[in-house]
Amino acid sequence: MKRRPVLLATGNAGKVAELSALLDGCGVEVLGLAAFPETGAVEENGLTFEDNALVKARHAAVKTGLASLADDSGLMVDALDGAPGVHSARYADDLPPLPDESRDARNIRKLLRAVDAVPENRRDCRFVCCMAAVLPDGREMLIRGEWRGRLLSTPRGANGFGYDPVFFDPVLGKTAAELSREEKNAVSHRGKALRALLEHFENFLNKKIEPCERYPSP
Repeated sequence: MKRRPVLLATGNAGKVAELSALLDGCGVEVLGLAAFPETGAVEENGLTFEDNALVKARHAAVKTGLASLADDSGLMVDALDGAPGVHSARYADDLPPLPDESRDARNIRKLLRAVDAVPENRRDCRFVCCMAAVLPDGREMLIRGEWRGRLLSTPRGANGFGYDPVFFDPVLGKTAAELSREEKNAVSHRGKALRALLEHFENFLNKKIEPCERYPSP
């Protein structure tokens, strides 16, 4: 049986492979942007994660004529009024890097400086992941997943990426960077959003949901 092509709006081959495995048996073939180099980039200038996920998925659907998926994610710190938020990936681009300092390390350095005067018991934060699915006929679906935790003053752990070393899960008693991939996927914002997406995806493709359906954090 011929599989229906679905575009994941990312150049990350690992993400494409991950989604392909999860959608195995659903009658779809997951493709990445590498298969459509003419699609080009789109400016992520939205004010929310939902805005940015939708602009990427809409752009991909219009350019390719395929059902398209996109996600946007980041960290929100309560004491910083939700910052770094949608600017998480480039939060510290205004700082000169230290010798051999990665972008992730620079982002963490700026973040810890910003909360330096905030007691650890008031450093509540959450990772957010929003996933958008858009059909060429304009039908849309939005999924939001959240993972709540607390910021530490000192990075811990060598796994993960981004802000994982300073994101502490009080239930597990570990930072996100101290979890195995399996442990992280079971509780993370992205894991929650992806599982919710998969729960509704077949109905979405078969047009059995409302034209613009939104699902909150699981």
